[in-house]
Amino acid sequence: MGGDSIVSHGTDEGSCLEENFPLLSSHSSPALRDNLGLQDEDNRMKAENGLTCSETDEEIIHPSRVDFEVNERRRVINYQEILQCCDELKIHSKDLKREKQKILRYKPGAWIEKAGGLKISDYDVPKTTCLLLVGPRGSGKSSLINRISKVVEDDRFAPARAQESYNSLLGDGTSFLQEYMIPRYSNSICLYDTRSLSDNSEKDENIRMLKSWMTKGVHHGELVVRKTDNQRLRKSLKGKAHKKGYLSSKTRKVNFVIYVVNGLLVLKAMENDGALETQCVQSIVSTFNCPFLSFKDDKPVLVFTHGDLLSFSERALVREHLGTLLGIPPTKQIFDIPDCDCPATESAIIRMLRYSLAHADRHFPQRSKVMDKVHKMSLSLYMILLILGIGIAIGWAQNTENRRVQFPRPKQKVPKSKPIEWHKIRHIW
Repeated sequence: MGGDSIVSHGTDEGSCLEENFPLLSSHSSPALRDNLGLQDEDNRMKAENGLTCSETDEEIIHPSRVDFEVNERRRVINYQEILQCCDELKIHSKDLKREKQKILRYKPGAWIEKAGGLKISDYDVPKTTCLLLVGPRGSGKSSLINRISKVVEDDRFAPARAQESYNSLLGDGTSFLQEYMIPRYSNSICLYDTRSLSDNSEKDENIRMLKSWMTKGVHHGELVVRKTDNQRLRKSLKGKAHKKGYLSSKTRKVNFVIYVVNGLLVLKAMENDGALETQCVQSIVSTFNCPFLSFKDDKPVLVFTHGDLLSFSERALVREHLGTLLGIPPTKQIFDIPDCDCPATESAIIRMLRYSLAHADRHFPQRSKVMDKVHKMSLSLYMILLILGIGIAIGWAQNTENRRVQFPRPKQKVPKSKPIEWHKIRHIW
């Protein structure tokens, strides 16, 4: 990935950390380096006192040092797994078409797990699975949508569907919620591009937007205005809204979240402890852990972009660092998707979609038992009333017929004609 070759790992245990995790010490926090310094100082004092390992086995080891050792070893292992995963993506690229067909044949509810004795009919399955993309400004949400669309539709020459920002310092990026069907001729999957999240100083505003999208749903073409927007920006946004003049009447419930971050920005924050970089990383951590973005215990899937501007080892470090910050497995829930055409990038996109859709299916809401009971009761009541109505109609018809037989209409008396009195008739001859 990214054009870099994979360096073979050494076998010397002493140089394992430097070869497999070359930038670990330089990117470690001061607190971690202090802990290492304390550990080295303790070892030096024990050596001066002539104590061996066997003599200190009975000493109590501080839990924080054990946790630190576990975390450091885990970071090294994660780094090695990331390198191996990238190798596997290249090796198994011949199966990419088969995996892509699974996405193209996907229907909402196809990957529902039959747990707790529930069936697919017990869930409220939507016609379209909605995946919401969120992230800071310049993270590359719109570019990611275009990349996903080209990969799924297998058309590298297709024009960009989402408007991308060339200079993130100019403007504010996406201002309207935009819906994109993936692929465009299907109704099974849709991606929603959203307005960028603000920095950490506007944390409450970010929470307000996320809460609205996750609880009330999203509308295609909806204008997103922050309370912190100045009057000039508000006027400009309202002018754009008037020109567009459309708003979808369809409200879509968000089924899963894809959180997008700029990998280059994360790397700069790792290298420099400046206030701006630290603030950006803190904003990512706080919004990613927002409870409205999680579905029970499942946190959003994370995609970091701009990997094409980083070296191979830097991308692996960023991936591992994000996993440590956010508390998610870097090899399973974090996906490196640069803006380039290669089998590894396509495979990462397909795996990310598979992960998102499978977890979306897991959290479709169950059908309300109360509503089912009400529906069944209303249906039963309707049938009872219908049967009663038919019975009453039949009884009334029979009763009417019986009345006609028992009480026939009286015959009208025909007046008898008087006999002709012939003697009164005068014959005129």
